[in-house]
Formats: sequence, structure tokens, C-alpha cells
Amino acid sequence: MKLGRLGAWYGTDKLTGPAQIREFVQTVEKLGYDTLWYPESRGNESFAVAGFMLSCTTNLKIGSSIASIYARDAFTSRRGMITLNQLYGERFILGLGVSHPPMVEGLRGHVYQKPIPAMRAYLNGINNGEPNAADWPLCVAALGPLMMKLSGEMTRGAIPYNTNPRHTAEAAKILGPNKWLAIEQKVTLETDPAKARALGRNELARYLTLDNYRNNFLRIGFTEADLANGGSDDFIDQMCLWGTADQVKAGLRAHFEAGATHVAIQPVHADGDIAARDRILAALADT
Repeated sequence: MKLGRLGAWYGTDKLTGPAQIREFVQTVEKLGYDTLWYPESRGNESFAVAGFMLSCTTNLKIGSSIASIYARDAFTSRRGMITLNQLYGERFILGLGVSHPPMVEGLRGHVYQKPIPAMRAYLNGINNGEPNAADWPLCVAALGPLMMKLSGEMTRGAIPYNTNPRHTAEAAKILGPNKWLAIEQKVTLETDPAKARALGRNELARYLTLDNYRNNFLRIGFTEADLANGGSDDFIDQMCLWGTADQVKAGLRAHFEAGATHVAIQPVHADGDIAARDRILAALADT
């Protein structure tokens, strides 16, 4: 499977029912995006919603970003990945992640294990000596250098989330050539600084409470002061690009220049403002 240049990223829990999901994925496909990435939400089981989205489209790839390794065993993930690709013309990408302790222990009742050993064991379970495993459309939500290295060694590449071009450049060096480096980037076309940053702070608030994201923010150049009180202006401006379409496109191109092979645009908008979401995606589809 070849991963194209540009994707979209959006949570299906923001959509109400099958009609809205169908309309949205078909819009993304018509706009020419290569891949739609979606998270595993509390409201939708990852593989089930992937199958529905694949059934509503013809050419669009659908990628989990991410499917939690605590949500299903490795054998089930392997068979799910293979089955979806057999049924829908090799268009499903299995993006895996270790999730977060509150979602694993509080929500699912599992024990959260050390991320690197847990992911390595899970990938071993998926690959399980299969001769063609290296070609499977499988990638990992890596942030730190050790997880990034593991994703390059055992999968097609990495799908980092909440990062900046500095992180992209470091990730590209660790992964090496011929690996996917699919970056998620939040964007809004709001040009008023106060309104744009308010949208960004609202979208990023939940991530500032999670240790793995906070640790990575510090690793890629931010300070504790940048992460306090909803995030400094500089932090918000990097995590959620805003401005005119040309200004946002320049920020997206910075990821490509740093070594990204794919950038997934996450439209940030006021709750329920579907028109704004679609305007963002339409305006940036030729990045």
C-alpha cells in the first residue's frame, strides 16, 4: 500500500449517527484526500466504524489513529486488519497506540503496562512469524524516540499526534528512509488571534492533562510555563495552525520540509459547525 501526501483527521464521535458519518467521509473523498484517520472513541468501536466508512467510499483509505492495544488482543487486530483489506480493496491502515492510563485502567479495567515492552509484545503477536508481515499496512502512534525506533523496526512507520516540525525532523532521522511518517496537525482558518487561540485551547485542553503528551511537549522545546493556564500563545500557535489558507499551508509545508511523508489535517472549529469544518478541508486540499 502506498500512502499519499495529504490526509484528514477527525473524530467520529463528533458526528451524529450513520448519515453524518457517511456524508463526511464522502466529502473527504470528493475533496481528494488520500486517507481519513479517526480515533478510537468511547462511542464507536474502531474496527466496526472503519468497516462502515470503507463501505461508504470507493478510493479513500481509512486509518485508525489510534486503535488501542488494550481494546482487543493481537490476533483479533491482525484478523481485523486483514479482513477489512480483503473486503474493501486494500484500503485500511491499522494505526496502533498504547492509549493512556485513565482510558486503560479507569475505562477498561486493564493494567497499564510500560509502553515500549507492551507495544513490542503486541506487534510480535500481530506479526507472529508471518512472511509478509513487513508489507502490512501497520503503523504506530509514536512520540518518544524509543517508540519511534520500534515503529520503524517493526511496522511501516509512525503516526505522531500533537507535534511540531521540530519533532517531525527528529522522527524522520530515527525512522530512516522508506518509512511512513504521517503527521497529524490541527488547523483553523480563523484569522482573529483571540478567537483562533480560544478554539485551539479548547481542542488541546484534554491533552494537557495526559502525561505522555505533556512529556513530549517538553521534549520538543516547550516549557512548563508554556503548558500552564491552557497553554501559552506560542504553544497554541504551533499545535493549532491558524490564519488564512496560505498561512496555514505554509505551516503544513514545514512538516513536509522537515521530513514528513504524509500530513493529516485536523479541522478545528466551534462545536457543531460542520460548515466551518468542510470549508477548512476544502481550502487546504491542494496543500
